[in-house]
Amino acid sequence: MTSSDPTPEPEPGSTAPGAPGGQPKGFDLGTLLAERGGERYELHTKHLNHQLPRMLHTIGFDKYYERAEGAHFWDAEGNDYLDMLAGFGVMGVGRHHPVVRKALHDVLDAGLPDLTRFDCQPLPGLLAEKLLAHTPHLDRVFFGNSGTEAVETALKFARYATGKPRVLYCTHSFHGLTTGSLSVNGEEGFQDGFAPLLPDTEIAVGDLDALERELKRGDVAALIVEPIQGHGVHIPPTGYLRAAQELLRRHKALLICDEVQTGIGRTGAFYAYQHEEGVEPDLLTVAKTLSGGYVPVGATLGKDWIFKKVYSSMDRVLVHSASYGSNAQAMVAGLATLAVVEDEQLVENSRRMGDLLRTRLAALVDRYELLKDVRGRGLMVAVEFGRPKSLKLRSRWTMLQAARKGLFAQMVVVPLLQRHRILTQVSGDHIEVIKLIPPLVVDEADVDRFVTAFTEVMDDAHGGGGLMWEFGRTLVKQAVANR
Repeated sequence: MTSSDPTPEPEPGSTAPGAPGGQPKGFDLGTLLAERGGERYELHTKHLNHQLPRMLHTIGFDKYYERAEGAHFWDAEGNDYLDMLAGFGVMGVGRHHPVVRKALHDVLDAGLPDLTRFDCQPLPGLLAEKLLAHTPHLDRVFFGNSGTEAVETALKFARYATGKPRVLYCTHSFHGLTTGSLSVNGEEGFQDGFAPLLPDTEIAVGDLDALERELKRGDVAALIVEPIQGHGVHIPPTGYLRAAQELLRRHKALLICDEVQTGIGRTGAFYAYQHEEGVEPDLLTVAKTLSGGYVPVGATLGKDWIFKKVYSSMDRVLVHSASYGSNAQAMVAGLATLAVVEDEQLVENSRRMGDLLRTRLAALVDRYELLKDVRGRGLMVAVEFGRPKSLKLRSRWTMLQAARKGLFAQMVVVPLLQRHRILTQVSGDHIEVIKLIPPLVVDEADVDRFVTAFTEVMDDAHGGGGLMWEFGRTLVKQAVANR
């Protein structure tokens, strides 16, 4: 055999030379999962974040899911579950979309010379071109590996391009959990214990006076803002983004729109900032849906002058980079995802199904005194609960609030899963809000299934007894014990 001959594949059942005990060489996923899949919660408890399985056991979310497709997944018994969470938004085109699956098989089979670091492969340029087609006022893209990395990139670029140190961010905002992103996180619970952070400053969303006051100090590089806040699904006042943009430009500061969750159709527009005419962010972050639900990817889009200032010479060619950024699998996942969004008109579907979902849920507000508000855009919907008027319900509500704010929303989430096999989430800590962010492929049958189940849960909550309030007492005991 010459040195150019390929290495022959090992025969089935062959062993690795010198392998202890003569164990078969290689890896077989099916065998591994068949032998060890049942240990999932024990393995996580022992080797990963031990509080996650503890929490899942407490609220009865410790399911054994086996298969997934589109907006649904199935457990080992074949029971069908409706996914109204979409993996915190990453499953925008649904789970295991056949177009994205095929694209990933194709790129693996192509055997591309990926990540050589010293060439220019076509896929990153093609994906950048597709993204920029939806943002004609932006010119260049940096590809990283996650939403928080996209935010980190935007923060660095804004500081360098303006020569100013501070970034403004909004109360209750969420931009990620790495140190830079954490510095602009408007939820204090995430920041506790991780100081010192960057010298950034919190202002209330919609407060233009506070924005102008901070800008007059002359050291603000940018304002980073979610066009719709993920925690609680709060939409800034009409005209706020445009007015903020004008103030920022007057003071030579930048507008960063964080579209990690809201981007690529989630809100019924390709980007959420596009709901407000005249808004043109200087930097834009996107991730989640872009992954196709398979390969982590984050993108920071920006104006030409910003990129040229950061990468000002050949000496600075790698001043900001990512080892896995622009890898072929992520780029293909992004390209295939954008093709699916376009071909299946998922932006339009998000708008239509979101309108239908909100309209049907909003019709229940006058029916249930515990239901305070329904809001959102597209398939990003908040259902908020509030203090009831009747004495009996008010006493129970007060008991929950005294133990821990947010327990009633959790009381709704649990029966939605356990009785109706619908997965949802409480939209942040210490708030009585459920956030619905299903895959953009949901249809009218899915909307009907959710509304029917939600109505039954609310009937139970207002019925004055039953398993729901029994579970509430369990949550109260748990909350008190954790103090």
